[in-house]
Amino acid sequence: MAKKSMKLALLTGAMSLGLSSAILAADGPELMSGASARMLSETCAGCHGTDGASVGPASPTIGGMHGEYFVEVMQGFKSDEIYGTIMNRIAKGYTDEEIALMGTFFAARPFVLAEQEFDESLVKKGAKLHDKYCEKCHAEGGKVVEDEEYYILDGQWTPYLKYVLSDFVEKRRDMPKKMKKKLDKLMEKEGDKGIDALWAFYASPKTGEQ
Repeated sequence: MAKKSMKLALLTGAMSLGLSSAILAADGPELMSGASARMLSETCAGCHGTDGASVGPASPTIGGMHGEYFVEVMQGFKSDEIYGTIMNRIAKGYTDEEIALMGTFFAARPFVLAEQEFDESLVKKGAKLHDKYCEKCHAEGGKVVEDEEYYILDGQWTPYLKYVLSDFVEKRRDMPKKMKKKLDKLMEKEGDKGIDALWAFYASPKTGEQ
């Protein structure tokens, strides 16, 4: 009788352990600290939305972002190599392992297009300008591209894109040489109207279908 009770206890314990492991697996890998990928992602939801799908124009959608690029940006904030208004302080609160875990989590989430207003009359011009000045790095119209580490432009919040471009132009962030060369040529030939056309193109739902 005692042996049967012992076997039952062991079996019950094994089943409970298996169930707990299954629950944790549903949220992704877990660190020794006990913080799963899901738990870590929820610390970002206040600004970037559930699963990285931002609902506020000042914060970018990060769901669908390439994992390695996510890590690169977060490490840049953490080391103060990238300018930020608040992200520098936030990034310092995570370990390198936690940042890597979040990068994997958000990379596996779908990119949700921002629903926003745009000037339809500028979309076609914006498409042409993107092909000429931006497509080489931001492939397929700036969409989510597998194994592509460049930032997502298509379907991203326009106000956020404007903030980032302003940071580059005002030298608060280091602009890649290729980007500066292309941007200078664009501004010389098209001026601010060319930039506005790009914003309209990226905001257009026709260009954002994945």
